[in-house]
Amino acid sequence: MDRREHLKLLLAGGVGAGLFMATGCTEEDQRISENIIRENGHGYGRTDYEKEIDSRLHAEQFFTETEFEMVKVLADIIIPADDESGSATDAGVPDFIEFMMKDYPPFQLVTRGGLMWLNNQCNRHFEKPFLECSEEERLEIIDKIAWPDEAEPDMQYGVRFFNRMRDLTATGFFTSQMGVEYLGYQGNRPGFWDGVPQEVLEKHGLEYDQKTLEECIKEEDRNRIAEWDDDMNII
Repeated sequence: MDRREHLKLLLAGGVGAGLFMATGCTEEDQRISENIIRENGHGYGRTDYEKEIDSRLHAEQFFTETEFEMVKVLADIIIPADDESGSATDAGVPDFIEFMMKDYPPFQLVTRGGLMWLNNQCNRHFEKPFLECSEEERLEIIDKIAWPDEAEPDMQYGVRFFNRMRDLTATGFFTSQMGVEYLGYQGNRPGFWDGVPQEVLEKHGLEYDQKTLEECIKEEDRNRIAEWDDDMNII
């Protein structure tokens, strides 16, 4: 079993079997939901304060260009492209990791130190930094820290660094659109009640009165975003 499959199973187990349950949403419901996201942006549901913080963090830059290239390479080693989906970089994971460095400052020192450690290891073994190493040389170093139970004592700093990078990469990938589609995760979606099927009503000689149809089964309200007044009453 490859690393990608391990990550997939790990995440699936963490969120429970309900993750893959089918929903009753139609293709039209999906289309309308996607339009809502597209029109409102990924910040939909966030407060103005949260949006302000996000904008400020996106405007800042933590990684140097060299460090960011190293992050890209590491992310794609952890989740490479395959026949089912693109790589971590294709999913925008390096940008996610860059954002997390600023959103959670305790990551900064240990991550930058880990990248320096990786360069030092490559310089020691191959007399060149990580980015100048061949794919085989890079994997030779990574294999020394990718399997914690097999790592030598002098590799433990690298093990902790790579564990963190693996966690960030998996989180970034499986919360991206590409990762969600890869898992087949449909998300939390409202269930729509269309009433008792017409053939069942006819079988029992029943029918809905007009008042029930108007108040309880209104197809045009399916994807309406709820709004509240100052007293928290739905408008």
